[in-house]
This record gives sequence, C-alpha cells and structure tokens, in this order.
Amino acid sequence: MTHHQPIRAAIYVRIASKRESDAHMIASQVSALRTRASQDTIPLVEDLCFIDGGYSGASLVRPALTRLRNAAAAGTLDRLYVQSPDRLVRTYVYQALLLDEFQRCGVEVIFLNLPLDGSADDQLLLQVQGMMTEEESTGCWSAIVKEDLQHEHR
Repeated sequence: MTHHQPIRAAIYVRIASKRESDAHMIASQVSALRTRASQDTIPLVEDLCFIDGGYSGASLVRPALTRLRNAAAAGTLDRLYVQSPDRLVRTYVYQALLLDEFQRCGVEVIFLNLPLDGSADDQLLLQVQGMMTEEESTGCWSAIVKEDLQHEHR
C-alpha cells in the first residue's frame, strides 16, 4: 500500500507601493489564494505565505521572493499559488527565469487569473502576457498605441 505525501503549497503576494490602502489589496490577494487552495483541498502553512509589500515586480531583489525561491530549492513546497503572472514578476525575462526555476525544483505554479494546462498554446499565452506586462510597465506599449492613433487621425 502506497502512502501519498500531502501537497505542500505556498502563496506569493506582491504589491508595488506601501500606501496604507494597500493593506486591503494584500488581504484580498491572500484571501483569494487561500480560497483557491481550500477549493483544491490543499492546506496552507503560515510559514509558506510569502508577502512582498512595497516592492517592484521589475526586480528579483525582494525579501519574500528570496525566501520563496530558497524554500523551492530546498524542496519544501510542491505548489505555488499566485494571483497573476504580473504579481510574481513584471518582466518577461524574469518571468521565464522564475517559472523555469520553479519547474526544475518540482514546484507547480498556479495563477488564479490565468488557468494553464501546460499545453504549447498556454505557454505561448503566458509568454505574450509577460511581454505585454513588461511593455505596459515601461510605457512603451502606450506610446506605440498613442502614435498609431495619432497617425490614424491624420
């Protein structure tokens, strides 16, 4: 008889600013992630709740993200719940790096707003969304759209 180990799950939450109103945003992300884990009948351990408040997603230097990466490398988690890819990271290259790192550590990443089944189409969608997030955060995309709109009105 085989005895299966329970899935060890973590959550990761990030917001970029430190305004007082952001406490609500953190709480709502945590609540949504806890609800999803509960729906999946996965218990969450408080030590595996990683929250970075006031850190940009354009950097990998974040205290909770560092602890999360160390936990994954140590093999202490099997699944990671994140609200959306842009809550994990806001640059495409870092997104690819982190997702590859988690995969090599045996950690399944679940994005609440982007259900993925591992297909090639889903991987492409995730990559395109990562590129769009990066463009959005640098303002390049809005400049391109604005230029196109101005060109149409000529």
